[in-house]
Amino acid sequence: MDRLRRGPRRIRRTSRRGAAVGPGADDLRVAVIGLGRFGISLGTELVRRGWDVLGVDSDAALVQRLRDELTHAAAADCTDPEALAQLGVAEFPRAVVGIGDDLEASILVTSNLTDAGVPRIWAKAVSRQHARILERVGAHHVVLPEQDMGERVAHLVTGRMLDFIEFDDDYALAKTVAPACATGRPLGELKVRSTYGITVVGIKRAGEDFTYATAETVVRPGDIIIATGRTQAVETFAEMM
Repeated sequence: MDRLRRGPRRIRRTSRRGAAVGPGADDLRVAVIGLGRFGISLGTELVRRGWDVLGVDSDAALVQRLRDELTHAAAADCTDPEALAQLGVAEFPRAVVGIGDDLEASILVTSNLTDAGVPRIWAKAVSRQHARILERVGAHHVVLPEQDMGERVAHLVTGRMLDFIEFDDDYALAKTVAPACATGRPLGELKVRSTYGITVVGIKRAGEDFTYATAETVVRPGDIIIATGRTQAVETFAEMM
């Protein structure tokens, strides 16, 4: 679905009716190159949020099917720098490389975007090694959706967490049922930060919305909390009963 190499050099571009234009629209423009499942999901969600999205893929039939889903859609081989120039991608403040199954194409397109001077480049990687190469050729942000999701689900399957996000610098955010050590008294008195190395930043009770936690907040058994801190500390805290 996200084939970019050996595609047609002729560029065919279509636009969705009612595309947003006007003052400030340039701030919400993004080019999504590679319309596989990742690229389509990303592009359509951005359109839903009011962004102006140019979707590009070498599969002309796919591009035609997506013409009503994205603001603009174009069939082009973006491993060719000239194709990017014809599409005006260098004028976009952001670009996302959604190619996953062709590493060479992914690297070439990312390099071409760097050479074109696109200010912010996101790229999808399929491995840590692929991610390092993308960073070396100019990607500002690299995502590993399959690997990251696998690690995230592993935390949910094996523990008491309801959700889990880990960041690159060994920092994590977890949604979990409050362990007994964090209930019954104000958080400031329980000293969970100094004792367990985590910070409780949010709390939710049944039938209520999430609220910010403070030193005076008293967590009750069964409350859902958001805890943050070093990954190991968050994991250990979430497993407490």
